[in-house]
Amino acid sequence: MLDVVIRGGTVVDGTGAPAYRADIGVSDGRIVSIGAVSDEAAEEIDAGGMVVAPGFVDPHTHYDAQLFWDPAASPSNLHGVTTVMAGNCGFTLAPLAPADADYIRRMMAKVEGMPLPALETGVDWQWRTFSEYLDALDGNVGVNVAFLVGHCALRRNVMGPDSIGNEATAEQLDAMVRLLHESLAAGGIGFSTTLSFTHSDGDGKPVASRWASRDEVLALCAAVSDHEGTTLEYVTDGCLRGFSEDEITLMGDMTLAGRRPLNWNVLTIDGREQERYRAQVGACEQVFERGGKAIALTMPVLVEMNMSFLNYCALFMLPGWSDVMSLPVPERIAKLQNPEVRRWMNERAHSPEAGVFSRLASWGRYQIGDTYSAANEGLKGQLVADLAEAKNQGTFDTLLDLVINDELRTVLWPIPPDDDLKSWQLRAEAWDHPLVMIGGSDAGAHLDRMCGAPYTTAFLADTIRGRQLVSLERAVQLITQAPAELFGLRDRGVLREGYRADITVFDPNAVACDEVRMVDDLPGGASRLYAESIGVQRVLVNGVTSVIDGKPTGARSGSVLRSGRDTRTVPIPADANA
Repeated sequence: MLDVVIRGGTVVDGTGAPAYRADIGVSDGRIVSIGAVSDEAAEEIDAGGMVVAPGFVDPHTHYDAQLFWDPAASPSNLHGVTTVMAGNCGFTLAPLAPADADYIRRMMAKVEGMPLPALETGVDWQWRTFSEYLDALDGNVGVNVAFLVGHCALRRNVMGPDSIGNEATAEQLDAMVRLLHESLAAGGIGFSTTLSFTHSDGDGKPVASRWASRDEVLALCAAVSDHEGTTLEYVTDGCLRGFSEDEITLMGDMTLAGRRPLNWNVLTIDGREQERYRAQVGACEQVFERGGKAIALTMPVLVEMNMSFLNYCALFMLPGWSDVMSLPVPERIAKLQNPEVRRWMNERAHSPEAGVFSRLASWGRYQIGDTYSAANEGLKGQLVADLAEAKNQGTFDTLLDLVINDELRTVLWPIPPDDDLKSWQLRAEAWDHPLVMIGGSDAGAHLDRMCGAPYTTAFLADTIRGRQLVSLERAVQLITQAPAELFGLRDRGVLREGYRADITVFDPNAVACDEVRMVDDLPGGASRLYAESIGVQRVLVNGVTSVIDGKPTGARSGSVLRSGRDTRTVPIPADANA
């Protein structure tokens, strides 16, 4: 008798091949038959009228901490995701020296928007090595998860407080390389780093990796080449503003030193900025011409993200704004009331240095969310542009007056400026580029600001019943086989006999993302944005049902994926052509 049979579904196998009707039999966590399955099973699933697809793979998450209090990795699990890649952007929780837990917690709270109370009360912080960190999660996760080894944790572990403000000595670099080798041998799937100006620690200083020399970065990338099934990931200023020639050269040097693909996050696509888009993709093409491989991640949906003049968010990253936004609230309000400061901030927000963040400076396109003062009562849902027109006032002045009324607590929802036909056509073009891949949800991070985890169901809804920019078969391939192949995941990403039974069953006439809402379910009483799925009938992880009709079963059948054992090496062109 089989464990599970999924009967009568429309199989979209992840390869991009045409859909077909078939049954799927599952035993011992693997797919054992696809076709007409006559065997009985302990669990029979009627998939008539449903699409049966591989479990979705999210290539860029920050579930490193959340998995300790939420093994299911919600809400990704509800949206058909069965495998997540974590440890991105140079930020991991291991290796960890005993004295560094507080520093790491505060850094993660700052750069990745993980509430500090949740980090303090929801995680025990008892591991020291990367191996011990993986062991702490092994057997206790509801999805498959693989972890990169983060540069910041490596540097802090070896250099301590000296990791901020200093380059490493030769001895310290050797120690970092040894520690990386040890972490990769334990199962880390690669190395990640950040060189981005947007990343500062809990003390407001550039994170540790931003103090690294070029030689340090390349030495750590080179260490990855000694380990089967590993990869590279990074974030730099060029991801946000467009790459300089030095950044393009470094990107090529990194992938060539590591002999592994390098992915970066995130490629934003705006029809009004086609030159920037083509230059960023062109940077990947230059790396390819040198024999390396650089992949840009891009989201297939517009992720709602709120802003606040009170709490850290993207507004703090506008050029020079941090000098004002990091002040204590009373001093910050005083500055924001100053006409000269207002003029200066507005000019800086529209300056060339703002890069992609200049999108935030369309002040009239902010929709008012929750308000907290009598002066702002009844304004929720209104646009700043309309309020400014009624007051015969500039949009930036109107916005600042509103947030000051609420002592900066006002929740602001910027209306995306790139929700137009030209931008969507450009996105469809990008999805077909061999050096662009769908991803970049940041699931597990920025919890009260954005909810990128549901991008899979939102993308499918748009594919089937919305803009229909790609076929259903191609859409499924883009969120299954494509990321699985980039990371060399063994036996995952497609529906094939002998492969792991990571399977998502959904109703094509209903699949979608439900409304994003705030929930108070984090340790320490913290809140997060959350969205349930619509039309997801079943999700199986390693052959065990983890979601039924959009609701979790509580199963913990996921695996902590380890390099080599669960991944194979993906060659770069220089090696593939050797």
